[in-house]
Amino acid sequence: MKYLIEIFGQGSNLETLQMVLRGIVIFLLTLLFLRISGRRSFGLRTPMDNIISITLGAVLSRAIVGASPFLPVVATGLVIAVLHRVFGWLVLHSNRFGGFAEGNKILLYEDGNFIDANMRRALVGKEDIMRGIRAAAMTENLEKIDRVYMERNGEITVLKKG
Repeated sequence: MKYLIEIFGQGSNLETLQMVLRGIVIFLLTLLFLRISGRRSFGLRTPMDNIISITLGAVLSRAIVGASPFLPVVATGLVIAVLHRVFGWLVLHSNRFGGFAEGNKILLYEDGNFIDANMRRALVGKEDIMRGIRAAAMTENLEKIDRVYMERNGEITVLKKG
């Protein structure tokens, strides 16, 4: 234990080499935690997936700079990764939980009409929707568009007619 404290330091008065070594260990642990939490952590980008990025970064950075004790920070990071994995499993197996954790898609445009109430709920304007249409359908001609949704991850998706 004495040697570990000498190598990695203790508290917030760390030398450069001690902080670098802590950074290497936290990098490797974060890689392990993200493998535990699953690929969706950086793939789907839903609110739940963004939470792991933010919380892991916030929590694990404390171990690098010595703002909190090293082992409790690592344990907390592991718990966050496992929680993300469990929540991902629950989203997969329960539509109700998925709606709670990630929300549901919102219909923004249908049958030639923008749906104002849903646009307000999604906090998007017509230009935001048109940008999504231009990007996805490569057109500004609304006659070619059947429906437009805001997905759980905030992406605007477009269904063309026919």
